[in-house]
Amino acid sequence: MRNLSRFKNIIFSFLFLVLILIIGVIGFKSLEPRYTLLEAVYMTVITITTIGFREIYEPTPGTMIFISLLIVTSFGTFAYAVSAISAYIIDGEFREYFKEYKVKSEVSKLKNHVIICGYGRNGSQAVTVLKKHKQPFLVVENNPIAIEEIKKHNPELLLVVGDATHDEVLEEAGIQTAQALITTLPSDSNNLFVVLSARSVNSSIKIISRASEDNSDKKLRIAGANNVIMPDKIGGAHMASLVMKPDIIEFMDYISAQSNIDINLEELSFDVLPERFRGKSITEIGIRQLTGANIIGLKRDDGAFEINPNPETLITSKIKVFVLGTPGQIKKLNELFQV
Repeated sequence: MRNLSRFKNIIFSFLFLVLILIIGVIGFKSLEPRYTLLEAVYMTVITITTIGFREIYEPTPGTMIFISLLIVTSFGTFAYAVSAISAYIIDGEFREYFKEYKVKSEVSKLKNHVIICGYGRNGSQAVTVLKKHKQPFLVVENNPIAIEEIKKHNPELLLVVGDATHDEVLEEAGIQTAQALITTLPSDSNNLFVVLSARSVNSSIKIISRASEDNSDKKLRIAGANNVIMPDKIGGAHMASLVMKPDIIEFMDYISAQSNIDINLEELSFDVLPERFRGKSITEIGIRQLTGANIIGLKRDDGAFEINPNPETLITSKIKVFVLGTPGQIKKLNELFQV
């Protein structure tokens, strides 16, 4: 915003100089009819810049007064404009302004993207996973330290600088066309504001919020969050599970999006199935035979999960199927069903 304000000041100064140039040309042409248009422009330029080249004609008393007034009126504005433009370019603000303009242009073209509010530990981890899966996303951040870190280590990230609790900032981030929003701000109250604002603008967006306090979970869900994640609680439970069932947990980490391998777990919904597969049973669809991947679970339209579903289960509207396979098998799945 500061860069934009300074840029507007430069534009104003430039327009004022153009106005002075027009007034100067008109004045010289009126006081000295023998001046051509080019000569009037020349006289105006050497006057407002105080360069001091010779006059084309010996000035009359009236022209002398006009020249004096023109110098007094324009000198300060000219000096300010030159210094402002020089500082703008030297400080790199010119480059930053056009970078912001480029980001706004790219953001305006985004559809079904993910908005990440906050680039702390959780936000940066979300960035890593989304980048790995080539999911379009952008980051909203107003902390100068975090912004500097992004510019230094991830300069290619789409960054919207501003307070995510403000509606206009979320609108700038394309909240109306976003697929999901992840808010990882350190304050639960700020996350609550973000959830409320996002849900009021986009009723269908999927919202995932971070929470620190136990009593914040319910409030965030009432405000409109689809999922509330408590990193400290999840981290502790994960560590305890590694003690109790280390191999199972390591295996789950291996096939999850947090691992460093290609994704091995895919979600398949009724809507993406070709017409010939809709309404058929798991056996009739034949995912195992066609791709080598296995259906390990499903989510019914009432939200209930079913592990290792019966092969005769019909895949009907609003049912989602979870498929496990190697990277090659998942690739075949994606090609077959265009996931």
